[in-house]
Amino acid sequence: MISGLWRELRQKLSVNAGFFASHRAPSASLAAAWQLGVVLPAKALLPARVATTSWDCQSSRHQVQLGADDVLNLPKMLFQRVIRSSISHSKVATPRCLPMIQRRTFMPAGMYDKKVIEAKYPSRPTLTDAEDPDMNGGYVNPPRIKRQFRDPYADWWDPQERRNYGEPIHEDNDTLGMFSAWEYTWTTPRQAFLLLGIFFSSIVGIYGAASSFYPDRPSYPREFEGGLERELGGPGAVRTRRAGDPDP
Repeated sequence: MISGLWRELRQKLSVNAGFFASHRAPSASLAAAWQLGVVLPAKALLPARVATTSWDCQSSRHQVQLGADDVLNLPKMLFQRVIRSSISHSKVATPRCLPMIQRRTFMPAGMYDKKVIEAKYPSRPTLTDAEDPDMNGGYVNPPRIKRQFRDPYADWWDPQERRNYGEPIHEDNDTLGMFSAWEYTWTTPRQAFLLLGIFFSSIVGIYGAASSFYPDRPSYPREFEGGLERELGGPGAVRTRRAGDPDP
């Protein structure tokens, strides 16, 4: 529509080209029509001596009187109208990926949603007795060897623990590590019990020999005068041994 209007305007304005050269100032009436957003017909844009029209816009209640000086800045105003219209339409007509109702009612999955919990904390797989004989979730333990028996002079990544980087550990590492109880390996249990038996038998033999060959010192219960009856509380009191009492 704008291209047809512009073509018709150029044909009619070529008749009055000299009149356009003598007018430089824009008209207030055309500016008012531009602010109202009125699309003017081709006849209303001609000079007053060619065609002066009083018209009534169907989309507006205002009436605009156009004269000869209204068409001077018309190309510039039409260009600005097209640019502003394109900008306003680009702001309004934003692309929508989803319908309005669906976008308003869409709720993301919450942290307590079943799918989110299953993704973060998956259920433990069920293993058979053959796949999990130790009932430890299928974990394959390395050989059960205490680290105190490893070579202390080897090139270990951790010399204190005698362990390499990334090496899997046994599930009983608390009893197999270097900080666990030290396992006694100086002698065997059989030799240890033999040594203990020799020790106790030696002690018993020494005491028996001493009691057999060492004579006891002669001793006899001591006697006191009167049995210390008066000193211990008088008649009826428990007294000590006195002369004439039977031998104990």
